[in-house]
Amino acid sequence: MFCGYVSKYDFLFYKMIEQILNIENKNIALYIMRDDLLHPLISGNKYRKLKYNLIEAKKINAKSIITFGGAYSNHILAVAAAGNEYGFNTIGIIRGEELEDKAGENPTLEFAKKLGMKFIFITREEYRNKNNKGFLKNLISMEDNYYVIPEGGTNKLAIKGCEEILTKDLHHFTHVCCAVGTGGTITGIINSSHDSQKILGFSSLKGDFLSEQISNFVSKNNWKVITDYHFGGYGKVNDELITFMNSFYEETHIPLDPVYTGKMVYGVTDLLKKDYFPENAKVLIVHTGGLQGIKGMNDFLRKKNKEIINYDV
Repeated sequence: MFCGYVSKYDFLFYKMIEQILNIENKNIALYIMRDDLLHPLISGNKYRKLKYNLIEAKKINAKSIITFGGAYSNHILAVAAAGNEYGFNTIGIIRGEELEDKAGENPTLEFAKKLGMKFIFITREEYRNKNNKGFLKNLISMEDNYYVIPEGGTNKLAIKGCEEILTKDLHHFTHVCCAVGTGGTITGIINSSHDSQKILGFSSLKGDFLSEQISNFVSKNNWKVITDYHFGGYGKVNDELITFMNSFYEETHIPLDPVYTGKMVYGVTDLLKKDYFPENAKVLIVHTGGLQGIKGMNDFLRKKNKEIINYDV
């Protein structure tokens, strides 16, 4: 099921697209692209974002990859897995010094540690300096010959990788939907889209500041960031979202994550009910992965005596 490799650092991508809904009276069809199945650990858009960054790290003979993230970061785990598979040391600079003594209780950090990642825990105030080269040098003074990937993995090389999501043979879809966190994935999709397509990003964060960021990296205007389905903000959920995700899985056997794809698919189905999409629309949802976060979310929900996500991944 997972993609093969031309060489250790040159990935071959495959597409697994299935139809999940058909509204006959309007001839609207909804499809999902299972990018979450690209790799068992380096999943979905993280796989795409890391592709050219790994090639560049190899080109400069980097020994270590250094990156940043929070307690349940999909990116942190993906980098740890990539380092383990492709022979890099990995260092994760983690937001929240209080996590240092609790890392073993955190499924994301515990797994990343098993994959060989070392951690540096810093305060949230210090974390604001993550883009300061001098600050980073002080943190990793013992390291040499390293390659830095930003929080969330988004940079120019990541966008280049995400441009490979939407190939020309997918230009018959009228609408393409994806979750938005840092904006890298939707930027790549916009860049490779046909002008006649409408690209819809579903933000997992409060506010519409992402639109301005994305505008700096695209020249097309066939896109929109929808901000109505964040469920309170990044990492926030409620009973309605969890119930929807469980129902969706029962009907389709497709798992969604609670931070990104769950909110995005909820938003798409809600817009379908509200007649947002025109007749004869062919809508493609891009499943960007992130399923490793389910365990951590379920631990949180159990402590609150809330409904949990009732599928295992």
